[in-house]
Amino acid sequence: MNKAELVAAVAAKAAVSKAEAAKVIDAAVEAAAEALKKGENVQLIGFGTLAVVKKAARKGINPATKAVINIPAKKVVKFRAGAKLAL
Repeated sequence: MNKAELVAAVAAKAAVSKAEAAKVIDAAVEAAAEALKKGENVQLIGFGTLAVVKKAARKGINPATKAVINIPAKKVVKFRAGAKLAL
């Protein structure tokens, strides 16, 4: 499902226009991104949790040259599925 399909599905289920549904989805994504940038978790009960985790620096191998490279530490977003997403 892409964004246009998601907007259409939300609009149909909420009985609102596609433009309104798109605004709500964009606002939700923006709010979640802002919270994650602050280091906060975003938890949607039943759906899942988005959390920022720190990955340590490590050594890697360039597959083209087989040279050892240093991969710097970084922060990434991790998603844990909630109960309603269990297949």
